[in-house]
Amino acid sequence: MGSVKVSFFLLIVILCLINGASSTTFTIVNQCSYTVWPGLLSGAGTSPLPTTGFSLNSSESRAISIPASWSGRIWARTLCNQNATTGKFTCVTGDCGSSQIQCSGTGAKPPATLAEFTLNGAGNLDFYDVSLVDGYNVPMTIVPHGGANGVGNCNVTGCGADLNAVCPAQLKVTVDAADGVAVACMSACEAFGTPEYCCSGAFGTPDKCKPSEYSGFFKKACPTAYSYAYDDGTSTFTCSGADYVITFCPTPSPSTRSVSRPPHPEAVNASAAASLAASPTLSVAFSLSVLAVAVSWV
Repeated sequence: MGSVKVSFFLLIVILCLINGASSTTFTIVNQCSYTVWPGLLSGAGTSPLPTTGFSLNSSESRAISIPASWSGRIWARTLCNQNATTGKFTCVTGDCGSSQIQCSGTGAKPPATLAEFTLNGAGNLDFYDVSLVDGYNVPMTIVPHGGANGVGNCNVTGCGADLNAVCPAQLKVTVDAADGVAVACMSACEAFGTPEYCCSGAFGTPDKCKPSEYSGFFKKACPTAYSYAYDDGTSTFTCSGADYVITFCPTPSPSTRSVSRPPHPEAVNASAAASLAASPTLSVAFSLSVLAVAVSWV
């Protein structure tokens, strides 16, 4: 009888250990009217992901298993094309410079909206945010699901507005391929490169680097998103034991519906081979009707 009790106890311990080491699921959803190519970058010293880039058509989603204690960022690349002669893959916004769909350890070229995560960080909490510090290219939200009750705030965060339509002229990015329509909105640091906007040099501390009229534009439109380097207080959120839905072009909230949302220029088609770059074993398709409540920006 004693051996049965010991075996049962060991089984419980093993199950707890397995549960504690279980991965987090990120579901990446594209509600844009055009194709995006998500890029994924792991932070230094964290486990690499099984994919670092793939194609995601409008109304498609993909689930990715994320290892414990992972940190990194996720973003959308737009207006991408694969050269028929050279095979080189490039994107107008969010390009990672790898010349292929897989970003392979390189990050997004600004401007790009970023989803940033540190899983199982201090206090075993997940830390997450949507950052406009490197500028903006598409609307994005993060919605946690299944977090432990009473641990962290587990808030929805992001930027549901289309800021390209209302971007200040000094920050607006337009290209001939998009018929002159704005495709991204630069940060003031990217646009002007000065220390006071980049929070560098003599402005490299929170007491010296203050919000500017340009970061104020981002903050007013998207109050929970990072607008400049020291915007931590209202922009970093925590949760524990949750899975996360990252949505591109979420349904806007009433506060952002008044922002004009003209149709985005249709993405340039990459080759069929490029759209198959992500392994199907790493993804699970979800019906957007099932995810509607989770990804709506309400």
